[in-house]
Amino acid sequence: MPDLLLSVLSTVIDPNTGRDFVSAKCIKNLKFEQGVVSLDVELGYPAKSQSAAIAAQIEQALGTVEGVKSAQAQVFSHIVAHSAQRGLPLQKGIKNIIAVASGKGGVGKSTTAVNLALALAAEGASVGLLDADIYGPSQPTMMGVAHQQPEAVENKYILPIENHGIKTMSIGFLIDTEQPMVWRGPMVTQALTQLLNETLWGDLDYLVIDLPPGTGDIQLTLSQKVPVTGAVIVTTPQDIALLDARKGIKMFEKVGVPILGLVENMSVHICSNCGHAEPIFGEGGGAKMGADYGIDLLGQLPLDLSIRLNVDAGKPSVVADPDGKIAELYKAIARKVAVKIAAKSQDFSSKFPKIVIQKNT
Repeated sequence: MPDLLLSVLSTVIDPNTGRDFVSAKCIKNLKFEQGVVSLDVELGYPAKSQSAAIAAQIEQALGTVEGVKSAQAQVFSHIVAHSAQRGLPLQKGIKNIIAVASGKGGVGKSTTAVNLALALAAEGASVGLLDADIYGPSQPTMMGVAHQQPEAVENKYILPIENHGIKTMSIGFLIDTEQPMVWRGPMVTQALTQLLNETLWGDLDYLVIDLPPGTGDIQLTLSQKVPVTGAVIVTTPQDIALLDARKGIKMFEKVGVPILGLVENMSVHICSNCGHAEPIFGEGGGAKMGADYGIDLLGQLPLDLSIRLNVDAGKPSVVADPDGKIAELYKAIARKVAVKIAAKSQDFSSKFPKIVIQKNT
């Protein structure tokens, strides 16, 4: 009977990965007793909003087997650490680091980063958000914690600010909002490494890093010293934005950081009065660039007034309207990012035995 059940399960396709649950090794603890089938379905990505549908999909398939009276599928996520650039050990307590980057400013990168982090958390993951834009930190405002200050621990470490279910750290917490950061490159990169290494993140499934625009010192430091699991490139359909986004892709390729995909912001303008849709920044640019480089287009976000209003109010779309269309778009992007990470090779360095030489007494 177990072989027959596995044969049926091998025809059930995970809608998020496109693979069947058997070949993906998601089926655990399969049991058949007195006509009742029970099993665990272990996903390598967070999918809290999808769990009930996946369980129903599997139970329905098993219900077609002769002799099966009922089926009970328990769906859960198990997120593991994945490999980063060669030669870099993983960050303590952080399983996966996602860099959100753009070739130029003004394309909605920070808005994408905060909603991506919140969407991963909404799907059941433990998530942190690091604002690496030293010159123009915006995450404190977007997260609704602009007037809070982090606590110091032992005069060496910093506790991140928590809100909306995720942990956030930014230079914006430590300086006056109107104080310009007139720093040269080495000072900026040192600030970034301190914010990353001296923040008590705890155990995180994902740390989302909101990078400044461009391909400068911070991006280079990140790729050389920080174990990045993958990068998400944000652009708009506009030709000028796409030109700079291509530079960002090339930069990550050169330093060995895999590109998880593209997010196209402002893909279409939705009129708030009549609902008319118009691609005022052009159309098809993100899809074409993805095809040119063999990179997936993870999603397209409209130029919608609510997105801007929500981040300005400190409640991004994913938490302001969790069941709305915009939040669903961000959650779909987050699942695609997590699925791509889950497909990467795992990091087993923490399981390697360590040789300790002791002196005999």
